[in-house]
Amino acid sequence: MTVLSTGLLSPGLKSEFFDQLSKVPTVYQDLATTIKSNKDKETYGFLGTVPPMREWGTGRKARGLFTEKYDIENLKYEITLEVDRDEISDDQTSQISIRTRQLADRAATHKDLIIAELLANGDQAGFNAYDGKRFFADDHESGNSGVQSNKLAGSAVDPDDPTVQECRTALKGALQQLLTLKDDQGEPVHITASGLNVVCPPAQYMAWLEAVNATVLDSSSNTLQGAARIIPMPRLTDLSKFFLLKTDQSLRPFILQDREPIEWRALEGETEQGFMREKYSYGVRARYRMAFGLWFHALQVDFA
Repeated sequence: MTVLSTGLLSPGLKSEFFDQLSKVPTVYQDLATTIKSNKDKETYGFLGTVPPMREWGTGRKARGLFTEKYDIENLKYEITLEVDRDEISDDQTSQISIRTRQLADRAATHKDLIIAELLANGDQAGFNAYDGKRFFADDHESGNSGVQSNKLAGSAVDPDDPTVQECRTALKGALQQLLTLKDDQGEPVHITASGLNVVCPPAQYMAWLEAVNATVLDSSSNTLQGAARIIPMPRLTDLSKFFLLKTDQSLRPFILQDREPIEWRALEGETEQGFMREKYSYGVRARYRMAFGLWFHALQVDFA
């Protein structure tokens, strides 16, 4: 069968797809630690923290880790478009090309959407951290940490529309609580207030921009200027909540378990469906899993 030479079939579309994929802005790579996977399920037994440095004294003292295990199974994802041969033949406005770039947009932002869903449901049953507790919980405990919480109640006259000043006050409280958390060795988890990200619903975005980026607020210097990066996520539909994430550690609040990267495949005129039905298919496939990492790098604040 002769395949139409439109310049938009598989090689050209594949090139457009990956070109667009590389251009789409995403945040998941900043919020998650990427770990390469080589099997269907990975078991993490290294989530306990390393003991602190000690004075040499009479010699070395070997100390073990609290090895709370955490299994993460990879998932398979896909997007497939079916296009009629006549659509390709009659394409005068590059609609096929546009749809190919839209496929790339969807594929690129999928991991961001999963992170938003994990944040939104992190205080619900079944959305557990490695310690078996809900990711956002009041009763996390490991080793010598004592009972700890990564949830905080904020204060706002209208919980669904916090003011700039209410955001500033909530951020101060969240930062203070984050810095008091201890690891399973009983040591402070965070030594510096760096690598901070405020993840919020879009309705809070402008208030947060002013709260964190304004030079002067209420005729005074803004002591929180530049303290955090502000990331709005449309899938955060609870307008009363925001999240403070610390992402400059070796293991971040989320784990991206990368099994098989995004790939492009096409079935065109030389296939049975192309000959019998004159339908061409273009598909995207990948295997990975976005999962919770360390709960003590994340804090949920609820104004309600």
